Amino acid sequence: MADTYIPDWDGHDDDSMEMHELEPSPVDEEADMGLSIPSSTDPSLQASMSASSTSQSKKPNFLAHSSAALGLHGHSAVYYLTRIQKYSSYTFTAFLAMHVTNTSLIPLLTRSVPASEQYLLLTRPYYQSSLAEPLVVFIPLAAHILSGVALRIYRRVHLARRYGADSSADRRRLAWPRLSGTSVLGYVLTPFVLGHVFVNRLLPLWVDGSSSGIGLSYVGHGFAKGPATSFIGYTVLIAVAGTHIIWGWAKWLGYAPEQTAGPPGARRATRRKRRWYTINAVSAVLAGLWLAGGMGVVGRGGEVRGWVGKGYDDLYRRIPVLGRWLYR
Repeated sequence: MADTYIPDWDGHDDDSMEMHELEPSPVDEEADMGLSIPSSTDPSLQASMSASSTSQSKKPNFLAHSSAALGLHGHSAVYYLTRIQKYSSYTFTAFLAMHVTNTSLIPLLTRSVPASEQYLLLTRPYYQSSLAEPLVVFIPLAAHILSGVALRIYRRVHLARRYGADSSADRRRLAWPRLSGTSVLGYVLTPFVLGHVFVNRLLPLWVDGSSSGIGLSYVGHGFAKGPATSFIGYTVLIAVAGTHIIWGWAKWLGYAPEQTAGPPGARRATRRKRRWYTINAVSAVLAGLWLAGGMGVVGRGGEVRGWVGKGYDDLYRRIPVLGRWLYR
């Protein structure tokens, strides 16, 4: 492939917002990060781009005016998708703070699963009611994930139109926008979060019609019956989630290393390095506390006996594909 050209892509048309107005995104990459296109020295692509440049000027730009078509005047789709992604994370973070407190911090203090269950039952109505749960958990989570995917697709399509990649061959040569580290963590985290929601919330609703009997002892029972699966799954979930959350909030607050202000030089490089270490240290502390309570206490709660334990066994065995093999 010929040498690639890195365009200075600002993610807007003439009537769209300037790049400096864009909020940073913890799931999708920054709009100006490494968006490479095929070299204009490629004869076939150069001919295609030259031919399309004339026709592009005669056609209305659908992407640039997609927001206006929906009655959202004055901003591009990137503006609205970025804000959906940002503000949905605010709501989900509020829920996550309660969830981590109940499932990790309180067990870490009480050192007992039964003693911690009562605190979980006291706070559960605030985020598991029929009204609160969609507004606090499911809608923000879906909005955060889908807006990140939509941003990535939008930027890809926008680049293809901007550089005249009309044919399928040209689009195949056009590189996808480069993912940031936080974006990669977000995509890795998604299946683990969805799996966690399914096993602990949706599966009991599907089998028993309610998840009122699901608590910390249910998680501890899963560790006792399937230790390897539970240990690997929860370790990856917590470690990746802690890092993704802290790096995402660092970007929202303007504290990410790449957002360090000032002229280039040794002082700015030192400040960038200091921010990098600080963010990772906070991520490690969060993940460490989360793991200590969630796995060090709840995960060691042991197998539940009697008819309650048999009910838990039935739930775990009903996990599609893997249930009967992992939880015998």
